[in-house]
This record gives sequence, C-alpha cells and structure tokens, in this order.
Amino acid sequence: MSRSIPTINTQRLTLRAMRAEDFPRFAQIWAKPEVTAHISGKPWPKTRSWDAFLRNAGHWQIAGFGQWAIQLHGQPEMAGQTGFFFGSRGLGEDFDPFPETGWVLDPVAQGQGMGIEAAAAAHDWFDRVVAGRTVCMITPENENSLSIAKSLGYVALREAEIDGDAVLLMTRKGPPV
Repeated sequence: MSRSIPTINTQRLTLRAMRAEDFPRFAQIWAKPEVTAHISGKPWPKTRSWDAFLRNAGHWQIAGFGQWAIQLHGQPEMAGQTGFFFGSRGLGEDFDPFPETGWVLDPVAQGQGMGIEAAAAAHDWFDRVVAGRTVCMITPENENSLSIAKSLGYVALREAEIDGDAVLLMTRKGPPV
C-alpha cells in the first residue's frame, strides 16, 4: 500500500512528512540523553538514527501510515515526531500485529502540552483513515508519556521486559468515548 503523507495542522503545530533535510535535526534529538532515558537508556549514534529515519519513511510506503515530523508554527526545524509503526518486537500476538504508536519531543519543547497536541492529532487522523486497535509501550517511570497515553484512551495490557528493562504494554481499541 502506498499513501501520500498528509499534513496536519493544530493550533500550535504542523505534523508533516519528514524530509531528507530533517535528518541532522532528527539525529540531534535522538542523541540527547533526556530523550532516550525512557526509551533505550542511552543516546543513539547517527547510524541508529539513520536506520530509524529510513524506517519511518518506509512505513508510509508499505503500511499506509507512519511517523510525522512535529514542527512548531514559525519554527524552521522539527521539534520531534509522532505517529504509528509496526515494531515487530516479538512481544506476542496481543501486541505485535497491531500498529504501535509513539511520540518524542526535544526537551526544550516538552512540558507545554505539545506532546498531547501532536499525539491527539495523529490519533484523530488514524481513527478516521485507518481505524482499529493500536498499542504502545512505555516504561513505568515515564509519567509524562503514561499521562499522554491514558488521555488518548490507552489502558494497561500487561507488563513485559525489553533488553532487561521493565515496560508497560498498553492498548487502545479505538477513540475514547
């Protein structure tokens, strides 16, 4: 399935396709310890960022959905990313077959409600265009991401372990009522 990547505007943000010129900023964000503290535990080298950047682009072509760059209105560079992907993590039939969601913001953009604004816009699009169950994986100590997930309608599925770290697997069967 091939799909053009829609642009979504909110009050303060634009969710848009990632562009080749976004890669330096993408790699810069993922190299920050504050960004990866609850994700992989250590900053990403450029090679890992490049692999993820290309995976994001490929999701749109193969699955018809993917990650958007988050851009603050009036700012030239991306501030983060949000959207959906297939993680194929080997976590079981109650998790792996479903689109996984995620959101990442540069630390300077955090704490201003932009994470929920971006993730809510992405979920609104997903609910209208793709529809169906989605999942996410969050470390139990990541209170900000847990708050975003709960406000989007995610509920706990079960606990799991990834690379020796405890994570909470969550699921959402559709938009909250």
